[in-house]
Amino acid sequence: MPARILAYSATAGYRHDSIEPSIEALKAKASSINVAFDFTEDKHQFTDENLAKCDAILFLNNSGIVLDDTGKAALQKYLNLGGNFIGVHCASDALRDAPFFGKQIGSAYFDYHPDIQESVVDVVDNTHPSTKMLPTRWKLLDEMQLRYNFQSDPRAVGAKILLTADESSYADPGERKFDHGAPHPIGKYVLAHRRPILTSVTAWYQERGAGVELGAIAGRSWYTGLGHCIEIWSDELFLGHVLGGITWALDSKTTRAFDSNAKVGNAP
Repeated sequence: MPARILAYSATAGYRHDSIEPSIEALKAKASSINVAFDFTEDKHQFTDENLAKCDAILFLNNSGIVLDDTGKAALQKYLNLGGNFIGVHCASDALRDAPFFGKQIGSAYFDYHPDIQESVVDVVDNTHPSTKMLPTRWKLLDEMQLRYNFQSDPRAVGAKILLTADESSYADPGERKFDHGAPHPIGKYVLAHRRPILTSVTAWYQERGAGVELGAIAGRSWYTGLGHCIEIWSDELFLGHVLGGITWALDSKTTRAFDSNAKVGNAP
């Protein structure tokens, strides 16, 4: 039985032209990682009953307040029961009114970004499933969240960095209103009880998602700031990065995909 992922791409602000190509790319790759995607932009799919069938929730280039209070409560409950979370690119511009979502995304809401341009990404941890296929210095063209600037540092909630931006490889004339520190991280995962270091983030993972309530079961959380341009969704390296993040999140052992006694997930 494949793991089941609800992929949510609703927008209430800026809408990326790459959303439709990203859906097609993920559909084409689903069988290669033994997952079944349910793609939707219907906020009414966020109910306790429906989310309980999912092994992960994927926020795909969302923007704005894309869930009502009922949907946000269902998402919080799902995360509390061990559900896994994956965020791509503009997911960091969604649900700014929901503190738990902010923590789950790494407490790194988008502030601004410079123009799209070729940039270099440095791989900090090449052992993670989402980075092991990447070159040590990865040159690519995208509006990366490595070049997005954030309002806070995701490492404050335990994020461990996977990728960093070589800030000398691109021009960023914009005003930085928040202290992001250095180097500029792109990929990260979150480990509990890390001492915060000020930086801005683009890709990361959390072994225990920080958006869960005290005493709850925490699944995993993975985020990448890449994924703006249409063309990048046909780049095999980028797709390997995303698919690696998805498979890592699912391997939390907190959902029915890997534990038949779990409280949420696709029942065998």
